[in-house]
Parts: sequence; C-alpha cells; structure tokens
Amino acid sequence: MGAPALSDVVPAPQWRPHLVALDIDGTLCPGHGVSPMLAHTTMSPAVREAIGAVLRSDAHVVLSTGRSTIATLPFLAELGLSAGTAICSNGAVSIDAATGAVLDQAVFDLVEPVTVLREVLPGAVFTVEEVGVGERTTLHIPGRPYFGGALRVVDIDELVATPSTRLTVHWPERTRVDLAAALAGVQVPGAHCVYEVDGAWMDISPIGVTKGSALEALRVRLGVSADSTLAVGDGTNDLEMLAWAAHGVAMGQAPEVVRAAADEVCLPVTEDGVAMLLARWF
Repeated sequence: MGAPALSDVVPAPQWRPHLVALDIDGTLCPGHGVSPMLAHTTMSPAVREAIGAVLRSDAHVVLSTGRSTIATLPFLAELGLSAGTAICSNGAVSIDAATGAVLDQAVFDLVEPVTVLREVLPGAVFTVEEVGVGERTTLHIPGRPYFGGALRVVDIDELVATPSTRLTVHWPERTRVDLAAALAGVQVPGAHCVYEVDGAWMDISPIGVTKGSALEALRVRLGVSADSTLAVGDGTNDLEMLAWAAHGVAMGQAPEVVRAAADEVCLPVTEDGVAMLLARWF
C-alpha cells in the first residue's frame, strides 16, 4: 500500500516547519543510484531559490546525507550556507556548515562486521571512510569513487585496524536481491545496515546511528519543537529521518517502501518536487 494521497496529509494551514532536513542525492539533485559518490551535481535554480527562501526565514536548514564530508561541502557552498550544521555519512558525522569542521562523529570497530560479511559474501569489496581525508578500500573499481579524497588500497588487516564512521560493502556482479538473500538471517554485530536500491551495495554505520538519531540530537540542541520538523528524502537510508520528522515527505521517484513510510509524497526530483513543497511554507 502506498503513501496517503497528498490532499489527505497536508498539515494544518497554520503549521510551519522550523527545522527543515533535506537529503541531497535524489532530493535536491538527481542521484547516482549507488553508494554516495564524489561528483557534485548542480541543483536547479528552482531548488536553490526555494532553499534560499527557507534560509531567509527563521527556520534551520540541515542537509542530511549519506555523502561524506568531502562530498557534501560543494552543496553547502552552492547554497551559501554560512551557519548551522550538516549531517553526513548517514548520521555518523556532523559538521559546521560554514567551515566544514567536524563537530561530532560516531565510530565503530570493524573487525567483527567484516569477519561475518567476508564469510557470507565471498569476493565482496570493503571500503571504509576516513573522515575529511578519504577512504581505504580492499579494491579500487575505476569509475566508482566512494567517499572522495585520498584513496588507499589496503589488505583486510589494515582495513579493519582503525574504527570508522562507515563501512560500505559492494558485491560485484551481484544484485540487491542476491545481497539480501545472502544476508537473510545474518546478524552483523555492532552495526546498522542499509541496503542500496540499485545493485549489491550496503552501507553500514555504528549501531543506533541514523540520519534520524543525528537530527534528534541536533533538534534538542537547537531547542526546536519536535512538532515543527520537516524532512524530505528518497532513499532507504532516509526511513528513520522521515519517521523522526513531524512531517516526513518522500520524493515521487522514491522506492515504494520509502513512499509508504512517508506522510506525503511530492513530485519527483526531475520536476523540482522539493522546491514546490517548500514554497508551501516559505
């Protein structure tokens, strides 16, 4: 069953969000369909103007993305965000939107998750984030950058030697269905797992860490009421964020599971859905 019809879920006329959390890929600009990439895709003029209107109000704009800090910075610059916080790496890293400085990060030990996953996913490629620096990976696949910055190809022992904010798993020449079947009933210790929509990709974060958990901590810190929060996204890594918001909106092209979890479905990213949505209040 899909999300409710737009006319059934629009908040009361007097409602207006004071914290606006926005995914990037597939929400502000077309996404890449795989794990977050370095490439910066320019937003449409309509989307930039809509976010500018929010910035000129008394509301907080928070980019909340699976991208690394390095890959998020161009979007902050494009929007001219000179204050506030951005949430990166699916909630594991928070940065100062003006300077890019890391404000907070959550890391987890990689030994047990990688040990389990190597056994059930033979031939899988493992990549871990080095915040603000780049990545270390067991195999570089040309044309498929992961987090941006410096790339180091390492053996499995070096990969797991240092805790990280995120582990990405790619099972080459397999599908998402193959990945889900191989992991059915498998417990990945100490980790929160998100399957990607396209291909056999999986992002793994510290247990309990999501975009939603990071946004809740930020909401409390800012003193924003829980009932005046808006979140917009299109991916499975946005599910917790949409559930966290007082009003969670899925993009029109989002998978069924995301649209079904949202309070509202707006037009797709190719039709500037987020711009039309924000214009309702700003």
